[in-house]
Amino acid sequence: MDTIKTIVTVYTESTPNPNTLKFVCDKPLIVGTAIEFTDKDQTKNSPLAQSLFNFPFVKSVFFAANFVTITKTENVSWNDIASELRYFITTYLNEGRQVLSEKIVTHKSAIVDDSVEAKETLTSEIDIKIVEILDQYIRPAVEGDGGDIAFKSFKDGVVTVQLKGSCSGCPSSTMTLKMGIEGLLKRMIPEVKEVVQEAL
Repeated sequence: MDTIKTIVTVYTESTPNPNTLKFVCDKPLIVGTAIEFTDKDQTKNSPLAQSLFNFPFVKSVFFAANFVTITKTENVSWNDIASELRYFITTYLNEGRQVLSEKIVTHKSAIVDDSVEAKETLTSEIDIKIVEILDQYIRPAVEGDGGDIAFKSFKDGVVTVQLKGSCSGCPSSTMTLKMGIEGLLKRMIPEVKEVVQEAL
């Protein structure tokens, strides 16, 4: 008996970052941790990211549950390239080709960064509370804008986070960090004095 092929639909959404566009799919792309690729050398475990970096104007690629966020170079306009990228991603997915190789499909919380240091620091009650707040209140909004947030550390009242996807290098990310994330964490956890972004 023939299996029915599922057709994937892809549409675009703008983000607060003018150089970044979200390509949203109506089917899940990955399971587990959101992943960012900032150059082609990092893409050996992602056939789709590798293919996208073949476009000369692609600067970075970010995968989350059901979307791909692409950051372009400054010298081109989205009007000239968005349709081409959407067609490419749609065709790629409808051909049933792999987004990620099995090696990097993970099933843990995406909010804690993959580094060993981050895993080791998630021991205190405050760390756990910060991660819960980021996961529940901040992450859905950041994902809605085509990005992700990862908790790095909490030390001497300072929370360090890493912004990924469209939020990385976004002109409005500093305001999001200070007005939104810092304000919320300070209100909910008195020990938090400041939120800073890890330098990439």
